[in-house]
Amino acid sequence: MANMITAISVLIAALSFVAGVSAWKREFVGKRRIELAESVLAMFYEAEDAIREIRNPFSFGGEGKTRKRAENEREEASQLLDQAYVVFERYQKREQLFAQLRSMRYRFMAAFSSTAAEPFDELTKVLNEIFIAARMLGTHYWPRQGRVEMKPEEFQKHLDDMHRHEAVFWYMGDDQDAISPRVHNAIKKMEAITSGAVASQTGLLDDLKNWATKHAKHS
Repeated sequence: MANMITAISVLIAALSFVAGVSAWKREFVGKRRIELAESVLAMFYEAEDAIREIRNPFSFGGEGKTRKRAENEREEASQLLDQAYVVFERYQKREQLFAQLRSMRYRFMAAFSSTAAEPFDELTKVLNEIFIAARMLGTHYWPRQGRVEMKPEEFQKHLDDMHRHEAVFWYMGDDQDAISPRVHNAIKKMEAITSGAVASQTGLLDDLKNWATKHAKHS
């Protein structure tokens, strides 16, 4: 009988040890997920500011001048192309941030889920649309504006399309902007994902505390 009690006690101790190790392991993994979530969320906040800076409608002296000019490029065309190139120059100054976000995308998907890539993909789409708008404005719409004769309906379509691209190229203010709400929604999605990680870790800590309390009573 004494041997049976001893065996049961050993079994209980072993099971408690395994449960404790499992709880500590889950806590460690949870902390790693929280650290990743906090890091990525901070980069999303920084990316929002960077995109707004890239689209700042106010240009400073010398911006756009690093663009490589084509041979026999006319000065008038150069000015328009340089103006469009400003967003590329500004992006290059913050390129490391966006490179880090791209590299974190797969780690984030592995830690959370494949759907967690959606906010990353939205930022990529936004940047691509800004770059496309810059190219279209610099090579097509601005050179045609006031320089190419068009029929009234053609001119109206030209204006509508040009303004649509300009609404992507330039920051128009939160109320009228075409890009900022999309970036903000991407951040909201990321906040929802990361807050879930924090809530999950809180639950793990509660489980660990409960296990420690029960183990202390049995000791």
